[in-house]
Amino acid sequence: MEITTTEYSVKYEPEEDTIYLQGTLRLNGKEYQPIMQLLEQVTALEPVLIKLNLRQLKALNSSGISMLGRFVFAMNKKQKIQLILEGSQEIAWQEKWGKNFQLLMPSLTLEWE
Repeated sequence: MEITTTEYSVKYEPEEDTIYLQGTLRLNGKEYQPIMQLLEQVTALEPVLIKLNLRQLKALNSSGISMLGRFVFAMNKKQKIQLILEGSQEIAWQEKWGKNFQLLMPSLTLEWE
């Protein structure tokens, strides 16, 4: 499962249990639907673990943060799936929003490099 444009890519690597979000995501609300569908498809596979790797995601607008927040909130209801958010301390918004996402899902594990 993969979505690739000139500005961003979203890719699921099942061998690593990882969803990679890379580039710059500055889309309008409904333009995030294909990404949300990919996230929902991964969730439907019911893996034990999902890593959401944001380390190469340089920018994310408020619509994107809202989309990820909805995903994290939905994951909180799926108690059989552990979610790990992998971020970079080099990208200022990630640490702040990672902590906010943890409010939506207290069992969310944050890993920073």
